[in-house]
Amino acid sequence: MSSRAATFPQGLAGNVRAVMASAASRVEVDVLRPRDLAPEIAAQWLALQRQDPAYDSPFLSPCWTRAVEAAKGGDDLRVAVLSQGGRARGFMSARVGPVTAFAAGGVMCDYEAVVAEPGLEIDAAKIVRALGVQRLDFAHMLEEQAAFAPHAKGRAVSWLVDAPDGYEAYAAQRKAEVGVIKDTDRKRRKAEREVGEVVFTARADDAAAFERLVELKRGQYRATGQTDIFDAGWTLQLARNLAGVCTPTFGGALFTLHIGGELAAVQFHLMGERTIHAWLIGHEDKFERYSPGLLLFQDILRWMDTQPYTRLDLGYGDYRFKRELSNRQQGVTHGFVGGASPAALVRKAAYGVRRAAEALPLGRFSELPGKAMRRLDLLRGLR
Repeated sequence: MSSRAATFPQGLAGNVRAVMASAASRVEVDVLRPRDLAPEIAAQWLALQRQDPAYDSPFLSPCWTRAVEAAKGGDDLRVAVLSQGGRARGFMSARVGPVTAFAAGGVMCDYEAVVAEPGLEIDAAKIVRALGVQRLDFAHMLEEQAAFAPHAKGRAVSWLVDAPDGYEAYAAQRKAEVGVIKDTDRKRRKAEREVGEVVFTARADDAAAFERLVELKRGQYRATGQTDIFDAGWTLQLARNLAGVCTPTFGGALFTLHIGGELAAVQFHLMGERTIHAWLIGHEDKFERYSPGLLLFQDILRWMDTQPYTRLDLGYGDYRFKRELSNRQQGVTHGFVGGASPAALVRKAAYGVRRAAEALPLGRFSELPGKAMRRLDLLRGLR
């Protein structure tokens, strides 16, 4: 072949190079079952989590999706793998139904995000299409996720304790702003004086304490008229399974506090690489005047000084103890992504009713549509 025959005209060559470069840079979305993730792909996912502290959440780990799949059974968990240039560069897990998708784990999941390389161009609508649904609902999407920001319908915050310099530095900072640390110290002394020794146990191997925590949570749901999330069965199985997982990047851990030899507070948390996420918490009413839950959180924060953990994530929910313990916030959004489809139109109409009600001066009645939506989403996620 002559050199002339092998040479493109200058303008055409430039166009061909541009097309080839565009194809190489295009982000493709493939969908896999969690159990089908190859070890090297899961390792890449975990490596991406280390690139941004916001990603260091157990809920954003491939291990979480696999744990939900194992506990729930069925065949509705999926992982969207975003690839560019033949290499996996982003991941998002979801539970997929016939028409809609939502977070893997539903109400049990406190964070959602596409865990991706910095600068990766993410098309939320393309992910929805790849999942094969008309609509993707999100309830706790990281606020920094630019691809989902245009689809957000509201915002909330999760409350964080960042303690990179250890407990004492954190406590000194909080004492200068609020009285929670001083009050907790005082209640600890009061408990020791009036009842007996306060004993903290980290990573407790205590099946009875775990079952007592479940009883306390179920009692709380009954007393407040909330849906008992453990009635679904797989949710309790998920927690029990995670209690037996302990790896450097993911697992579950039980923490207990005894006062005078009796169980006063018990908490079960999920563990990331650097983050502890407060998940299930409970305390015995007879010790309530000593705030045993706060005592336990304080002990966990002290224990973190001897561990690789530098952050305690208290999760979302506007509770006084979270506001006072936290020294940072993480924004999360709720909304949906969907094209011109019946499912998207239904969701859009529901949000329209919700916005209209919340704009009216009806007191607590203004909140009813929003509460109804959240309850329906909760029940859908527990199925």
